[in-house]
Parts: sequence; C-alpha cells; structure tokens
Amino acid sequence: MTVVSSALASIPRDRWPRHVAFIMDGNGRWAQSRGLPRAAGHREGVATVRQVVTEAARLRLEAITLYSFSSENWKRPADEVAALMLLCCEFLRIERETMLRENIRFRRIGRREGLPSEVLAELDETERVTAAHTGLTLCLALNYGSRTEIADAARAIAEEVQTGRLDPSTIDETTVANHLYTAGLPDPDLLVRTAGEMRISNYLLWQISYAELHVTSVLWPDFTTADFHEAIRAFASRERRFGGVEVQSTTHRM
Repeated sequence: MTVVSSALASIPRDRWPRHVAFIMDGNGRWAQSRGLPRAAGHREGVATVRQVVTEAARLRLEAITLYSFSSENWKRPADEVAALMLLCCEFLRIERETMLRENIRFRRIGRREGLPSEVLAELDETERVTAAHTGLTLCLALNYGSRTEIADAARAIAEEVQTGRLDPSTIDETTVANHLYTAGLPDPDLLVRTAGEMRISNYLLWQISYAELHVTSVLWPDFTTADFHEAIRAFASRERRFGGVEVQSTTHRM
C-alpha cells in the first residue's frame, strides 16, 4: 500500500492527476545566486529530477513529462549545452538500474536530429530495456518544441493523405493526437512550472489544452517532495469543467 503524506492522505485517489508535466526552471538562477557556474545549477537540478521521479513512482502516478531541453536551448552558450548533454548521458546511465527496479518505462519526445550520437545511444538503450515496463512512464522532452511537434504531425498526416492511406474527411482531433510525439500517453492533467515564470514556453501546447497550471516561485533545485505534494493537493482542490458550467443550487438565499 502506498503511504502518502498528510497533505495527500485526505484526497480521494480519483482526484489525483494521472499525468504531471514539469517545466523545470531556475537552475541557472539557483547557481548564480550562490556564485556558481550555471552548470552547477543544472547538476543540482538532476538531483531534484531523481527525487521527483522516485516520488511519482511511489505514488503510482501514470506518467510524468520533464521539459529538459527545448529546441530553442541550442542558442545557449556552447559550454552550457555540452554540460547539459553530458548530464543527460550520466542521468540515463545511472538511473537505468532504478527504472528497472521500479518498473518505470522511459520515453523520449522531441527531434533526434541535432542530438549528439552518445546521447541518442543512451536514450535508445534506456527506451529499449524499459519498453515492457508497466509502472510510471517517465517522458523526457529533449530537443523538443511544441510548434515543431505539431508541424511534424501535420506533415505526417499530409503524407498519409497523399499516399492514399488516410481519407482527409476522417481527420479529427484523435488523428492529430495519434501523430504527436506523445501518442499513447494521456494528456497532462497538471502542469507544474518552477521559478515563478508565467508562460508556457512552447511546451505541449496541444496536450495541455485542459491541464491545470501550478506555478511556484521555488527554483527547481530547491523543489522538494513537499512542493510536489502541494501541487497535487492544489490540483485536487479545483473544479475541472472542461468547457462546461458548474451546476448551480436551486436554493435561493434571502
């Protein structure tokens, strides 16, 4: 039986999110505030990733998606990009044992083009050895941009129409969703962004159409299990109407 904190114990399980997406912001600011290089903040952020993944698996969530490197992040200084790629390789090599032990399935979303061969090798191996796992799905958004994802989906659909494999009159939202990088995953119920920024940053634009947003001023390296629980608690407290209206009581107050 999963033991939960007092912040979650009173919340019915059907009010928990199935899929939590994270925008892990604040590594650079964390490092700079301590007089450290930005790479030190990213390394500290990896420790938070381990903590969040472990807790998500323990809570038996269905999926989490981590925005680890956007397609726009290539504009950062070359030494910072190199450090991020190295950290990705290290994380995957070290954490594969945990994924195997905890029945965690690993998935990557984003374009392969441009990623170093050593990063692709670690990604592919981690996907391969965890492919049959049935627990938490850990989805890593790497070299990812949502507009690019939607454009790639549109291109794939157009090619299927052109070759006669798809009738254009049958194209609907499900068709589009099935051609996104995230095909097969439930849409995120909850999007958590750290470091207080109030923007989406080209992340899962299609998938988060009805997600609840939770923005915290906590920098990602300082994000704790208690902060994670608070995000789930805040999610559970909201009424999700998906475009409908709340049923009003017929009782009139005097």
